Amino acid sequence: MLGENSMNLKRSTTSMAIVVMALSLVLVTSIQQDAFAQQSQGMMITATADKGSDTITITGKTVSALTDVTLRVTSPSGNNVVEIGQLSPDSDGKFVKEFKIGSTWSEDGLYEITAKQGNNSLYTLNVLVEVANGMTERTSVTESNMEGIITPNVNNAATEAGLMLDAIIIENGSSMFEVTGLTDRVSEDITVKVISPDGNNVVTVQQTSPMLSGEFAAEITVGGPLWKQDGFYTVHVQQGDNPNYSASTEVDILDGVVVPEFGTIAAMILAVAIISIIAVSARSRLSIIPRY
Repeated sequence: MLGENSMNLKRSTTSMAIVVMALSLVLVTSIQQDAFAQQSQGMMITATADKGSDTITITGKTVSALTDVTLRVTSPSGNNVVEIGQLSPDSDGKFVKEFKIGSTWSEDGLYEITAKQGNNSLYTLNVLVEVANGMTERTSVTESNMEGIITPNVNNAATEAGLMLDAIIIENGSSMFEVTGLTDRVSEDITVKVISPDGNNVVTVQQTSPMLSGEFAAEITVGGPLWKQDGFYTVHVQQGDNPNYSASTEVDILDGVVVPEFGTIAAMILAVAIISIIAVSARSRLSIIPRY
């Protein structure tokens, strides 16, 4: 009797072990499937255009490379679809499409470009591009739902584009200068900071909000006790904490006034003038040497 009970207990223990093992396999398989699904979903698109151009370029990447991508452009009023395009991603899931602005783009404002694959919301994205008088504003904007997904080989176009300083605009003898640039993050303010030539003092700090096209500008007024040093002041712009959204340049200040830089042509003219003066002076000296 005791042997039979012992045998039944062993069979029961073995059965429970098999059940636990089966549950563990199901659980592990489920976790692996969830992880795989997390790694293989999502899409990203970027719209770029130059200021005053008639061309908008859409680039993108999708994990679902076997399904065509449909692109639709809707007018600012939302009443008209001005363009429709369909394209097949390459083997890496990348795709490119150009839209030419034509007669159907009669409205001024923000055109919505929608990229869609199937009916899954993970494969539907929208970007806005501003058009005025049949020409684009400068644009570099990215939308993605691939952020946070475990896909180590995916490039983030927004991170690659980052923030860019265009120029320091100076009027001759001016007490102010303008900092201009472009970013692909249009919903986050940009901090503009000016540092003294010795690097020890922050002479001014201000924030500016980028336009929907990504363009930004900040006017800096020169003068006062904080600007008493002569030399090159560092202008630093920063958006968030990402180093790709940081840039610096310099502006020359002398006696509290902005010093305009010589351009290449101006430098060439100056060099030619100096050489001409030297040549004329040398010839004049030769001509006045008395002859014996």
